[in-house]
Amino acid sequence: MQLVDNQTFFRRLTTLFESSKESGSIWLTHKRLTYDGDDAHMSSEDDNTKEYPCLVRVTNGDETKFSTKVEPGQLESFHTTYGALLKSSMTTLRKRDKKRDKQRAEEIARRKRRLTEEVTIEGPKRGAGRRKRQRKMKAAAKQAEARKRVQEREEARSQPKKS
Repeated sequence: MQLVDNQTFFRRLTTLFESSKESGSIWLTHKRLTYDGDDAHMSSEDDNTKEYPCLVRVTNGDETKFSTKVEPGQLESFHTTYGALLKSSMTTLRKRDKKRDKQRAEEIARRKRRLTEEVTIEGPKRGAGRRKRQRKMKAAAKQAEARKRVQEREEARSQPKKS
């Protein structure tokens, strides 16, 4: 991993984005740098007042790996440049398929509507139309079972979770 200054980091990141425009992946890691030569202690009271530099790493797998160290005073200007670079480089991302989401929402609404509608059982108990009546009775039993499952799910959601 090669440590570079901020301007070199942005130039190399731009060329990396352009090289992977057609295909490929880039991994960006942004984390707090706490290494002072000793072990990092995360629960100390003076951590709230202390400012740490950030480490930003970039890799595209095995070929290219580089990082930069951002001091706390430079963080805001770094993020504005970094954000602008990310926005301009993410034009090749695919848009979400909203049509599929809409179809799923309509299907869920249709199921809920079916649960609220009552199945009317009519027809003769014997003779012609008996099978039709039996199918309706089976549909009514299935609907009652589905209502029961939905009600149990709602009760489980409303109850507070145990820690």
